[in-house]
Amino acid sequence: MPLPDFDSGGDLPEGVYQASIDEICARFGQDTPQRQVVTARLLRIYHLAEMTGKLDRVIIFGSYITAKPDPNDVDVVLVMRDDFELQACDDTTRRLFDHTEATEEFGASIFWLRPSMLFLETLEEFIEHWQIKRDLTRRGIVEIRR
Repeated sequence: MPLPDFDSGGDLPEGVYQASIDEICARFGQDTPQRQVVTARLLRIYHLAEMTGKLDRVIIFGSYITAKPDPNDVDVVLVMRDDFELQACDDTTRRLFDHTEATEEFGASIFWLRPSMLFLETLEEFIEHWQIKRDLTRRGIVEIRR
């Protein structure tokens, strides 16, 4: 199922959509030079997280998956397996999991968790929460289908 068209506000309609990394890059990553830069950042993040062998899910939200021509960054949630150990990562990969360092190093807003870290909600509820925008309206988000 292809990703839906943007709504009148330039967002994906509410929902959690799945797409391959190639589909995401083709849809959101080529229209402007800035989108190409941000897409390269996303690919670097994705590949580093994958190299841990512990990546379970990747959720993308924010301006990258909107009609905005020049998003500043990409917003990502990395869901790692419960047996993920940060100390097993090399220095570069470890920076993915420090929000401040990730912003500086990767030009991205990266959040992460292990499912066992959740106490008050399910993983699906946690993921659905990322549809809520700052103005409390909802938008669509995209999960990388792996």
